[in-house]
Amino acid sequence: MFNNIYKNKTVIVTGNTGFKGSWLTCWLLSLGAKVVGIANDIPTKPSMFEVLKLKGKIKHYQDDIRDLQRMIKIISVEKPDFLFHLAAQAIVSTSYKKPLETISSNVMGTANILEALREVNHKCTAIIITSDKAYDNVEQIWGYKENDQMGGKDVYSGSKGAADLIIKSYYYSFFNNKDSMVKIAVGRAGNVIGGGDWASDRIVVDCVEAWSKNKSVEIRSPNATRPWQHVLEPLSGYLSLGQKLDESPGFNGQAFNFGPRAEQNRTVLELLEDLSSDWDIDKAYTITGNIPFHEAGLLKLNCDKALSSLKWQAVMNYDETVELTSVWYTDYYHSDKDMYAQTIEQINNYQMLAQERDLLWTA
Repeated sequence: MFNNIYKNKTVIVTGNTGFKGSWLTCWLLSLGAKVVGIANDIPTKPSMFEVLKLKGKIKHYQDDIRDLQRMIKIISVEKPDFLFHLAAQAIVSTSYKKPLETISSNVMGTANILEALREVNHKCTAIIITSDKAYDNVEQIWGYKENDQMGGKDVYSGSKGAADLIIKSYYYSFFNNKDSMVKIAVGRAGNVIGGGDWASDRIVVDCVEAWSKNKSVEIRSPNATRPWQHVLEPLSGYLSLGQKLDESPGFNGQAFNFGPRAEQNRTVLELLEDLSSDWDIDKAYTITGNIPFHEAGLLKLNCDKALSSLKWQAVMNYDETVELTSVWYTDYYHSDKDMYAQTIEQINNYQMLAQERDLLWTA
């Protein structure tokens, strides 16, 4: 898998205590990597990071990516072979309450990671993760390509668009020359679901928390359409990109979208109806018209570049995505299973499914 490129390599994951960061940490550990985490705090209660007891399985730094000198120090000491930058303020609703914190984390935090890499100039392959919300969303039905305009109608989206521009400027200013030991690329993905997410204002999280207490969940935008994908899908893209960038300098400075196939698009209401089928709940949801902030009705990525250049494509269909998510949560709430072992099992099953379907990125 991934040409064994991560085995025995030191890999820094920023934002490793978050939902995506925890899953990526588990996958890297299963690939034989030596994982080093950087995170300011534990973002949720409960948290996947704590449930899986990941602190005892890796080297963990509790530091803020907005502290440049600490980032320089950590990268100098650890000398990572790879770095995956996921740390961010990732909740749209929070950006309305704390706009400056969102901007400082997502823009200056990203700039600090890039500056630390530049300052240390140790040989490192870095994948910087932004978001589908970095694009100026005009709700076009054919999806956004990597060279479409950055933008955003809300602070969160604007911060992600700004981060993308900073990454581009750092690449052309510092990493696109013979003196740089650092190679960088950008990964962009949209809404993800999966077991272990407990962040606020996320539809699956709201559902499982309510249903675990036999309560109905309120939903704001039942007809909003999203290309739902399991968290392992973009992570497989990030890991594929890391491999290709390490093996070929031609990928340096490029950006890639990672998303599900078109048939994954479902409304929020459809997702809830399918997800609730595995829960014994009389009334799964109620619809409220209270929408306290702007939400896009459609946001879709065009992933043709990832397919043509990385040979990457998503693995699971919509039903498999919902089932994997539901199984993780039902096991957590209704069994005494070892959730780290359960998570590794889901990763292994995902890899086997990709291999059975002859996806080229699994080599």
